[in-house]
Amino acid sequence: MSAYPKSTNPFADDEESTGPSRGFNFDDDPEESSLSPAERRQKQLQREVMHTAKSAVDSSNRSLAHIYESEKVGTETAEELVRQGEALNRTERMIDNMEHDMRTSQRHINSIKSVWGGLVNYFKAKPEAKPPQEDQPVSYNGSSSLQNALSESRKHEGKYQASHPNLRKMDTSGFGASASLENEPSNQNGYPRNTQLRTAHQQLDQNLDEMSLGLGRLKNLGLGLQSEIENQDVSLDRLLNKVDSMDGKISSTNQQLKNLK
Repeated sequence: MSAYPKSTNPFADDEESTGPSRGFNFDDDPEESSLSPAERRQKQLQREVMHTAKSAVDSSNRSLAHIYESEKVGTETAEELVRQGEALNRTERMIDNMEHDMRTSQRHINSIKSVWGGLVNYFKAKPEAKPPQEDQPVSYNGSSSLQNALSESRKHEGKYQASHPNLRKMDTSGFGASASLENEPSNQNGYPRNTQLRTAHQQLDQNLDEMSLGLGRLKNLGLGLQSEIENQDVSLDRLLNKVDSMDGKISSTNQQLKNLK
């Protein structure tokens, strides 16, 4: 009897510690126990091919779902930017209306300050009256590139719904030891003869095509977002200049009103 206990790997799975791997042990299968070593090796390679194909399809499904999720986030960001652009437009219109009101107030102050100012205002052209702001609906659609990208991405919203929260799964009932690579004699379009393996390859090709299209839409969304942000930066600078000018005019008007007392 050995003085040392039998060494075990603490990181090994329970299934691995109980015996040899199922993939390499054919003794308990009467049908496969009669196979030659070469035939057994062929069966094992078939299992590995099926497992690799299934893993590749599952991985492409996950990647495709991430692309759809990123596209949805980009679409929501674009819609929020459009709403922000509408708010900037409304604010700028309000500043313009305030500018118009300030000119009218200045005319009244000039009339109050002196008779000469009243005569000047009498002969001076009156500022054009603007309709109320409520009668001028604000229409803002964002940059053309952003609108094109948004309209294209919205057509694929259903694909995101189909891939979330559970990833799309292909029928993999044929994957495993029972699947044979010689189910059909034909080999069409470069796909394997096995039905399940051919289905996996076709699904993988389809997912790769969808990923390519999805990445293209993401690129267009990114370019559209960049264009819209640049446009809104220009609007913000223009709005800040108007606000600074309006602040100076309000301070000047308040000072003139104090001097009238």
